[in-house]
Amino acid sequence: MATRKLKIRDLTLRDGQQSLFATRLPQAEIDKLLPYYENAGFYIMEVWGGAVPDSVMRYLDESPWDRLRSVSKAMKGKSLLSALSRGRNLFGYVPYPDYVLRGFYEEAIKNGLNVMRIFDALNDIDNVKESIKMINELGGIADGAVCYTVDPKAPEAPKPGFFARLFGKKQEEPELIFTDEYFVEKAKEMERLGAKIITLKDMAGLVTPSRAASIISKLKANVKVPVDFHTHCTPGYGLASSIMAILNGVDILDTNIWWFGGGSAAPAIELVYVFAQKMGVEIEANMEAVGEIRDRLLDARKVLAAFDLNKDHMQRPFNPLTDKLPADVDAQVDRAIAAAKAGDEETLLDACHKVEEYFGFPKPNEIVKNAEVPGGMYSNMVANLRALHAEDCLNEAMSLIPMVRRDAGLVPLVTPTSQIVGAQAVNVVMDRRKGQPDYTNCSNQFISLVKGEYGHTPVAIDPEFRRKITKDPVERPYDVSTYKAPANPVVEELGVKLASNGEEELLLALLPTVANTFLKRRRQEEIAAKAATEAPAAAKAEVKEEAATEAITGPTLKAPMGGRVVEIDVKPGQAVKRGQKLLVYEAMKMENDIESDMEGVIKRIFVAPDQVVSTDEVLIEFE
Repeated sequence: MATRKLKIRDLTLRDGQQSLFATRLPQAEIDKLLPYYENAGFYIMEVWGGAVPDSVMRYLDESPWDRLRSVSKAMKGKSLLSALSRGRNLFGYVPYPDYVLRGFYEEAIKNGLNVMRIFDALNDIDNVKESIKMINELGGIADGAVCYTVDPKAPEAPKPGFFARLFGKKQEEPELIFTDEYFVEKAKEMERLGAKIITLKDMAGLVTPSRAASIISKLKANVKVPVDFHTHCTPGYGLASSIMAILNGVDILDTNIWWFGGGSAAPAIELVYVFAQKMGVEIEANMEAVGEIRDRLLDARKVLAAFDLNKDHMQRPFNPLTDKLPADVDAQVDRAIAAAKAGDEETLLDACHKVEEYFGFPKPNEIVKNAEVPGGMYSNMVANLRALHAEDCLNEAMSLIPMVRRDAGLVPLVTPTSQIVGAQAVNVVMDRRKGQPDYTNCSNQFISLVKGEYGHTPVAIDPEFRRKITKDPVERPYDVSTYKAPANPVVEELGVKLASNGEEELLLALLPTVANTFLKRRRQEEIAAKAATEAPAAAKAEVKEEAATEAITGPTLKAPMGGRVVEIDVKPGQAVKRGQKLLVYEAMKMENDIESDMEGVIKRIFVAPDQVVSTDEVLIEFE
C-alpha cells in the first residue's frame, strides 16, 4: 500500500511573520534564507499579500514588487509562490473595478506570483468570482478560500421552564447558519467558478478538531480539486485540528517553521512531521533543508525582538531528524493520535497541549477561545478602549459582539469585518455609558457594512435596522463605477511625477496614503543621486525634517498604538476642554476620535495629517 503524501504550504515569510512579528521582517533577512528555501521542497510558499504590501512600504521603506521579484528569482520555480488577497478589495479597503483587479493580477503574475488565495470577509461569492476568472485567464492558480466562523453564542437563556409555562412549549434555539453544509456549498460554488484549490481558511484558529474532521471530510467528498487547511494556534486548537485534517484526507496543510510557528501563528512543521511519521503520512518537504532555514530563522527572530511578545520565553530548540523525544512526551504523541482516531476531542487536545507545553510554545489564549473572536480583533478593541480611557468596559464590549454581529447580518469575523464589529461594540458601550440609545454613534465603516457596500451578508439585515443606521432601508451595494483612481501628481518641490511606472501607479491605487510617502522618498533619492553625480560635494547632504530641539516639559498625548494620523482638529495656543476631540487616528484599519483627558492649552503638535507614528509616540504637548 502506497504511503499517503501531504503537501505543505509554508507561511513563514508572510502569515508567520505577520501573525507573530507585525510583518516587520526586512528583505535583508529574507535574502539570507532564500538559498535554503530553494531546496526545501515546499509545494507552495506564501510570500506576499495580506499586510505585506502595506507594511513593507509603511514600516520598512521597501518595495512590495521588489520583494516578490527577489523571492521568485531565488526560488527558480522550485516552489509555487502564493499571495493572499481580499477578492475585490485586493490588499486595500475599498472594492476596485475590474480594470484595477486585472492590472494588479497581471503585474503580480509577471513578477513571479503563481497562486492567489482569494477570500471575502462576508463569504460573498460575488466578491471573488471576477478574481478567480482573471487569475485563471492570466495563467495563475486561483485558490478559493472559504472563511471559517462560528455562530454567535446564544443570549443567556431565561430560567428553565419559563417559555414552557408561558407558551406550553420549549424555547426554540436560534437557527445555525455556519453549518458544515454552509462551508461546503461555498467551496462548491468557488470550484464551479474555476478555483483550482479550495482552502478552509480559519483565520482565528476557531476550528475545533471535531469540526476539522467533519468539514474536511465533507469537502473531500464534494469537491474534486485539492483541499487545503489553514489555521492558527491562538486558542489552542491548531495542532490538534491539523492532525484531524490529516486523518480526514486534507491534501495541503499550512505550516510555519519552528521559530515562526505556534502561538497566534499556524502550527510548526516540525511538530506536524513528528505526528505524520507515526501516522504513516509522508510530508512532502526536505526536512534537512527545513533545518537549515530553522537555524537561520532564530537569528531573524532576534532581529524582530522589538515586536516579539515571547522573546524572553521562546520555545526550546528542536530538530525532528536528530532529537529524540523524552519517553513521556513521545507517549503523549501516541495518545493524541489514538484519541484523534477515536474521535476523542478532549483527550486529543490535552495530549497536544502537553506536547506544546514541553517545547515551550505559548499557552492557549483563553480570552480568544471563550469569546470566539480573532486575536487581532481583541487587541484592537483593547486599544480603542485604552484611547477612550475606558478599559474597564472591555468585558461589556466583548459581550456585545454577538448582538452587533446579528444586527449587521451575522458577518464572519475576519479583516476588515472583525475590526468593524469590534469597534462598533465599543461604540455601543460608550453610548450606554453616556445614557444614549444603542448605535447613536456608528463608525463610517459600520454604516458602509450595513448599507451593503461590503457585499451581501450571510443573513439579510433587517430593513428597519438598516434605516436606523443609514437612513435608507434598501441595500445599496458599492458602485465600482464611482471609483476614481488616485491622481499621479507632480511633486512640486521635485518637479517629477510621484509614480514613475505602472507598478508604482498600482501601489498608489491600492494604498494611496502609504504609497504617497513611500514614492516621494524614492523620487527624493533619485534626485539626490543625480545631484551627487553632478555635484559630488553635495552628495553627503541628507534630506531630513528638522527635529524639535526644545525639551518636552508639559503633559503629553501619546499614540495608543502604531497607526496613522488622519486629521488634526486643534492648533498651538488653543485652549481645550476635557473630552474635546483633538485628532482622528487610524489604527488596525479603523478610525478613532482621540479626545483630551485634561483641560489645558495646546503647546506643540508633533505630527501632521497622513503621518505614520509608533506606539507611545508623542502627538501633542500641553502647556
